[in-house]
Amino acid sequence: MTTSLQELLAGWITGQRWFAGKGRAIDDLSVESLTELDMGDSDTGGSDTGDPRLVHLIVSVRQGERRTRYQIPVGLRTDLPDRLKHVLIGSCDWDGRERQAYDAAHDASLTSRFLTGMDSGLRAHSLGFHHAPGSTIDTSQRSLVLTAEQSNTSLVYGDRYIMKLFRQLSPGTNPELEVITALAAAGSTHIAKPYGWIETELDGEPTTLAIMQEYLTNAGEGWTMALTSVRDLYASPPGLAAEDAGGDFAAEAFRLGTATAQVHGELAEAFPTGVIEPPEIKRMTERFRRRLDRAVAEVPALAHHAHVAAEAFDRMADLDHEVPVQRVHGDYHLGQVMRTPADWIVLDFEGEPGQPLAERRALDSPLRDVAGMLRSFDYAARHLLAGHPGAESLEKRAQEWATHNRAAFLAGYSEGGGRIRGRDAVLLRALELSKAVYEVVYEARNRPSWLLIPLSAFS
Repeated sequence: MTTSLQELLAGWITGQRWFAGKGRAIDDLSVESLTELDMGDSDTGGSDTGDPRLVHLIVSVRQGERRTRYQIPVGLRTDLPDRLKHVLIGSCDWDGRERQAYDAAHDASLTSRFLTGMDSGLRAHSLGFHHAPGSTIDTSQRSLVLTAEQSNTSLVYGDRYIMKLFRQLSPGTNPELEVITALAAAGSTHIAKPYGWIETELDGEPTTLAIMQEYLTNAGEGWTMALTSVRDLYASPPGLAAEDAGGDFAAEAFRLGTATAQVHGELAEAFPTGVIEPPEIKRMTERFRRRLDRAVAEVPALAHHAHVAAEAFDRMADLDHEVPVQRVHGDYHLGQVMRTPADWIVLDFEGEPGQPLAERRALDSPLRDVAGMLRSFDYAARHLLAGHPGAESLEKRAQEWATHNRAAFLAGYSEGGGRIRGRDAVLLRALELSKAVYEVVYEARNRPSWLLIPLSAFS
């Protein structure tokens, strides 16, 4: 007896890197939406029998009280070529015939249909395909899956586009789509140009399934560039200052700070702004304190440093002035920025993964993004020390690199119009230490050898 596709998916989905419920049994998997995408392509190797087929699924997975939706494009072939066997889901019955089901995101002969759909503005049952105003899409580009991501799947089409396919779905428009379309309309030079998107409706709300943007071919990732600078410093003669090492990053850190401030200014123009009053600041501080208490209970090594954060939170609670809030990036670090020949580009405006969409859209202090980037500089400086035999002797150089580049970033942020006045330093310090508390718990759970990196923030 041939297994159904639904049964195959229940066994297959738990092994995918983007599956959020690892370690817990699946109580139920149901198909909420099924849409066949057959656009009559002449270049897919298809035939009148519909082989291969592309079926778009939204499935609902229940684990205990938690129910999560996932997006899965499924390919169906009578015979599966060797190049696709690594993404095989299994053999199933489809329309009375045995077919090989597989993850279609890896099949360039099928993913071209996403480009065709966006270019034509296709409407296929519950799926809507859109292209950005004024854009044209080259539908001849073939896709390749990037393998580094954890929560989404990104497809690069030739050297033109990159499409992020959201695997875990929440009802509502993704914040990244809101932000990049608004900033593109405003003429921002610090985003990758949007070309199109795919959406459906979940629980009565338009819900983003995928976003396609310009692929930055001649660009370097901020994290990689920073690590190169740190390596250069560590390899330089003892006593050589960070600014004198061959790969000094400070000029780029300054430019990144300026670009960050400009993006914050553009966000403030494109979206509503507001303020939070001292009572709300105190409530925020209480949330920080509770998180600190939970972190100390879970990671005893933090107990010796907790007073540093507690004192910073006390000073934050004493703030007696309004704090401006606006739309922000929400998950800002060196891995979210790319350096093109022209300037810095900011990516991934979808906010902190795992948080509800309403929280990711919420107004916040732009200093939260600043704090995130400052923490990223500390990580870049000390990342290479984990397990390094000369870690103790290099610690001073790591601190010097971080201090040097953090200062350059803050100077650039002010130069670009970012607001960091004297009294803002209290809030910035509290936000940075709150982020470090989160990092301590994360590293203790996932990378214990890195625990010393966030703990150094409390010295």
